[in-house]
Amino acid sequence: MTADAPPPSFTPSPPGCLLAEFRLLTVADLTAAVRAVPDKQSASDPIPTSLLKSCIDVLSPFLMEMFNRSLLTGSVPTIFKAAYITPLQKKPDLDSADVRSYRLISNLSVLSKLLERLVARQLLDYLSAANLLPELQSAYRAPHHSTQTAD
Repeated sequence: MTADAPPPSFTPSPPGCLLAEFRLLTVADLTAAVRAVPDKQSASDPIPTSLLKSCIDVLSPFLMEMFNRSLLTGSVPTIFKAAYITPLQKKPDLDSADVRSYRLISNLSVLSKLLERLVARQLLDYLSAANLLPELQSAYRAPHHSTQTAD
C-alpha cells in the first residue's frame, strides 16, 4: 500500500539536543513503578505480581541495581527477551484453520515490561523537554508525570 508513497522526511534536532545517557534509577523510582503495575502476570514470571508488590520494599535495591546495570551497559537481560506467544483469532467468523486469521500476542515478564516502562518514561521526558515530539502527534504519549525524584 505504501509503494507509491514518498520516502519519510526527517527534521534534524535543534542544536544542543542530546540524550547521551539514561538517568540512573532510584529505589523510589522503582518502588513507585512496581506499585503502579497492573496485577497481571505472565507464565514467565518467577513470582506472582501481587507478591512482587508486597515485597518491593525489600526487593527494590536489588532490582534497582539490575535495572541500572542494564541502563549503563545498554543491554537487556536475556531472560527479559523471552515471551510466551499466544495466537489469538482476529475475528470469530474467520477461518480458524487459516493462519492469517490470527494475530500473535507476546506475553513478557512483569520485570521486562517494568524496565521498558521506566526507559520509555525517561525517553518521553527527554523528547518533551527538548520539544522534539510533533505537535500534532497524540498517539503513544502518556500523561506527563516524571518519575524523577528530587536530589
